[in-house]
Amino acid sequence: MDLDLDLDDPRDRSPLQQMLDLALMAAYAGGQVLRTLWRLMGAEALGSSTEAEMEECRPSRRHPQRKSQKEHHYNHQGGEGDYLRYDEILLAKMRNNNDKKHQYPRLVTVVCGFPKNFAMYPRYVRGKFGEDAWFHSSSPQADTLGVADGVGGWRSYGIDPGEFSDFLMRSCHRLATNRNYDARRLDWLLSRAYLDLLEQKCPVLGSSTVCLLSLNRENSTVYTANIGDSGFLAVRSGRILCRSLEQQHQFNTPYQLSSPPPNLGGQFLIDSPDSADFQEFKTRPGDVLLLATDGVYDNLPLELILEVLSEMAGVEDQMVLQMTANSLALMARTLSTNPLYDSPFSRKARKMNVESSGGKRDDITVLLASVI
Repeated sequence: MDLDLDLDDPRDRSPLQQMLDLALMAAYAGGQVLRTLWRLMGAEALGSSTEAEMEECRPSRRHPQRKSQKEHHYNHQGGEGDYLRYDEILLAKMRNNNDKKHQYPRLVTVVCGFPKNFAMYPRYVRGKFGEDAWFHSSSPQADTLGVADGVGGWRSYGIDPGEFSDFLMRSCHRLATNRNYDARRLDWLLSRAYLDLLEQKCPVLGSSTVCLLSLNRENSTVYTANIGDSGFLAVRSGRILCRSLEQQHQFNTPYQLSSPPPNLGGQFLIDSPDSADFQEFKTRPGDVLLLATDGVYDNLPLELILEVLSEMAGVEDQMVLQMTANSLALMARTLSTNPLYDSPFSRKARKMNVESSGGKRDDITVLLASVI
């Protein structure tokens, strides 16, 4: 998505003017979202779902490691600001086969985002938004999505934080397109991709948070793995079906996979892939899935996200989904630069006795998927 717009200095426009500007850009879907945001900013929180409402979300069992198999690649490529296209043969098989055992669910997936610093990342690069990285793969067996957020503190050591997250997501994509890939084995996918990174002759230095999600078509089950403060949200009939939980060592210090320089290894956090939180839940057509980095969750209220996703229940039109993803990303981007906005990040900071105000400037990545 390419917008010629100054989003960095909101001081010359009132909050209402900013919302109207975004409504004009985001078209009908965005307009509805922004009206909702304006209403929620002055209303009491709706409250999150209770444990009973998320009873279908359960910890996933762990699996022993297995050896990797010969790889087979599918040509499923997607781009930012455009909807992702599936393999035409796969779609034809799913739509035209009248045998019920082959009528498995699939995901219609779109993506949108922004780098925190356009001057540092002026060029469009597929699969990246600044220091964030993402991937999407589709095969006859499964849909798999992933996001990773490179830890920005590495820049002070002369290391590009985006290289670690980008390599990790490209490795996950390669492994997930293996024809023998098991969508239930996100523990294997995360561990194998991380090991590939560590085994590079030219070291890939840095660290990142990671969130992975896969839909196993055969058993209509979604499997997730999350390490750090990126995360997923699954919504059904206006309620939270399942969601990830933040993993923090302390405030604003998330769990992270790391590859520090050898001479500095003892000075940095190095969390194991085994530290990830694994969950699984049954899905059905109409469910809506969001996978995003913390630049989204730290700037958009959960109540708003829930209401937006609820409106997408059962939507198969990729353009409608794309406009909604665009709206979420635009709102997160704009609010992140507003010094007067009381963001979820600022509220969490104050609870930890850390002085904070305004939005949190960060890279923004939104992967939005509808189960059909």
